[in-house]
Amino acid sequence: MSHAVEFNLEKFADPALSPEYIEYLVREEAPARAMHFARLWAYYKNDLSPLGQGVDLSRNAGGDAELACARPYVQAQEFGLPARITGRSHLGYGGTGEPRPALSRKEIVIENDIGWRVDTGVHFLAGKAFKSESLARRPEDARRIEAVLAEVWQASGGLALVQEIALLGAVYGFVDLVVRATAPANGPPRAGGGLGMVESIRIEAVDAPRVLPILDENDCRRLKYWVQTFEKETNELAAPAAGQAFHQAGLLRVPAPLRRSVEVIEILGPNWWQRYEDGVLAAEGENRLGRIPVVHIQNLANPMHYEGAGEVEPLIGLQDELNTRLSDRANRVTFQSFKMYLGRGIEGFEDRPVAPGRMWATDNPDASIETFGGDADSPSEDAHIDELRQAMDKTSGVTPLAAGLLRDSLGNLSSATALRVVLMGTLARLERKRLSYGDGLAEANRIVLEALAALGILRTDPEDRATRVHWPSPLPEDMGQKLADARAKRELGVPAETVLRELGYEPK
Repeated sequence: MSHAVEFNLEKFADPALSPEYIEYLVREEAPARAMHFARLWAYYKNDLSPLGQGVDLSRNAGGDAELACARPYVQAQEFGLPARITGRSHLGYGGTGEPRPALSRKEIVIENDIGWRVDTGVHFLAGKAFKSESLARRPEDARRIEAVLAEVWQASGGLALVQEIALLGAVYGFVDLVVRATAPANGPPRAGGGLGMVESIRIEAVDAPRVLPILDENDCRRLKYWVQTFEKETNELAAPAAGQAFHQAGLLRVPAPLRRSVEVIEILGPNWWQRYEDGVLAAEGENRLGRIPVVHIQNLANPMHYEGAGEVEPLIGLQDELNTRLSDRANRVTFQSFKMYLGRGIEGFEDRPVAPGRMWATDNPDASIETFGGDADSPSEDAHIDELRQAMDKTSGVTPLAAGLLRDSLGNLSSATALRVVLMGTLARLERKRLSYGDGLAEANRIVLEALAALGILRTDPEDRATRVHWPSPLPEDMGQKLADARAKRELGVPAETVLRELGYEPK
């Protein structure tokens, strides 16, 4: 529920920051963005919802009600199927679909190719924890920084947070990371106080439907202000509105109350931040970093756009076509899998079931029994479905082999090199994503170090805050071969720390 907000933006000290513009973003742009991103998430998750809400199944003829009740649910990807299959007509992108006067619902087959392709990409990118290497000038400072950063990431969610970042970026096309820094309750810790001092720093992944960026008018890559809006459910119950009581079974009963929700609007600027709840300023404060503590990560580069290129949107059309053909084939198989009989001139034929040894007798010389139906091959249909799957392989860059489905490829995987050749498209896409996500994680590390220095927790010079992200190999490797390669690198003069990081060990 929206509330009127009295924005007081004087402390941002920016005449160009208009309350009317923020109100426009929250009321006008936010719903449309949320609707678009919700559709992308729906195609990824393919959630179930009950069927028949508001639909009178008794009006159906010809057994449609029985067919509809056999699978009493609706799947999210049915949005893109034709009404001749689902019995629902979508008149708008965000519509829930209105049922036809008489629900005529066929057998619907949804094969969520989008979901497993996105999950496979996330497993390749963030299946194992990454390592942050400090580029500080002194080795002892570098080891200290690496230990602190590792604790901050672990306290913020660890590997689960990295997988969440990869998933949100893949579905929506981008993900924003917010570094939350709060001053310690007892003041800055003393030197040598241990690594538990970083509990006041957290890294938070924010999903796209919440984000409303305010970009520089002259440089679309520069973020001037960062706004997010969302509904927060509280641990309180909302009182039912007046007049909602209704009569049931002779008793007056009030509907069960719902959880109270709060509309939250947060504005982050380079020098100040504010948080509004239900139109009231709930918190504000100075931003001691002097920059917006937000890292913007595009899943894949999308020039001149804040949103990056995601994995879901390019596949929606192909997914709809695949589900349509699978549903058509299911209906054809249903009608053709069983033989049917047409009897002429036999009294009571319809009352006698067909069974082995069953005999009919009649004096009608024109009587006959004809069979029809039975499964029939449809090569064009199978070829079309196979071509759709291949098109999704090319569009997504993720093949069934990447998810562990070998089929007829087993004979081609006689070596690690052959495996890399077969997965060339997947690995090339992975390297592109590692560059964008790696740069984003390194920038998050820099903001964390800036926040620790601003809070007096860990003093570092700006030139010592650069880091490099090391990703583990997504493919199974022969440890013996890796050790042999490591020994060869040491003989060539490669530093021992670099070799240890490549093997997945932390230098001491």
